[in-house]
Amino acid sequence: MANGEEIKVLGTWLSPFVIRVRTALNIKGLAYEFLEEVEGYSVKSELLLKSNPVYKKVPVLIHGGKPLSESLVIVQYIEDAFPINGASLLPSDPYDSAIARFWAFYIDDKWFPSLIGILKVKTKEAKEELVKQVHDGLELLEEAFIKCSKGKRWFNGESIGYLDIALGCHLGWLKAVEMLEKMKLLDEEKTPNLFAWAEGFCSDDAVKKVMLENEKFVEYGKKLVIKWTAAAAAVSDSQTK
Repeated sequence: MANGEEIKVLGTWLSPFVIRVRTALNIKGLAYEFLEEVEGYSVKSELLLKSNPVYKKVPVLIHGGKPLSESLVIVQYIEDAFPINGASLLPSDPYDSAIARFWAFYIDDKWFPSLIGILKVKTKEAKEELVKQVHDGLELLEEAFIKCSKGKRWFNGESIGYLDIALGCHLGWLKAVEMLEKMKLLDEEKTPNLFAWAEGFCSDDAVKKVMLENEKFVEYGKKLVIKWTAAAAAVSDSQTK
């Protein structure tokens, strides 16, 4: 319970965006009920369809009976609704706060799609291009970390915040792609600050409660590869008939 109103989260264990929301709630020390949806959305609950009729996807935060969708919007809401709970998720300086939101948008808009794309594409050339994009993105985020952290442990400074959560929620899938593709993406030599940050983030108690073992992401990643391969083959077959 928070402010006398119940908090619920609709989601799946392996969704990085659900992990993002749950981590933010944990950082804030807020109690909530996790309502698990069927992985892969083969069946969508009536509550999900009612709560997010536009996108029909998780995560959904329900606070006091009022639903809210989209993970970055939800994290911002958590900070705005519970400013005195735990540490602030965003810097107090307006410019620093805007920069954190900028990089969070970049992560979801550019970097993460490239990361998952590595598992989707089949040609060597396409895979190499996506790997380059992921590496380039990590180097940009290394520079962003140096500027945002100002010599401290987290992007947010003294405590885990908005941008830490925005990137950190994807670390399970980053490791899964590395293991499935037998490659190194987060390199200690090329991005030493980001490497150390990732180790610390995954070791934090608020994160460990919701971040599954790497093997779980790998197992589900294999299922996704099979699904995407079958879908691509079906499209190819339809085009040759």
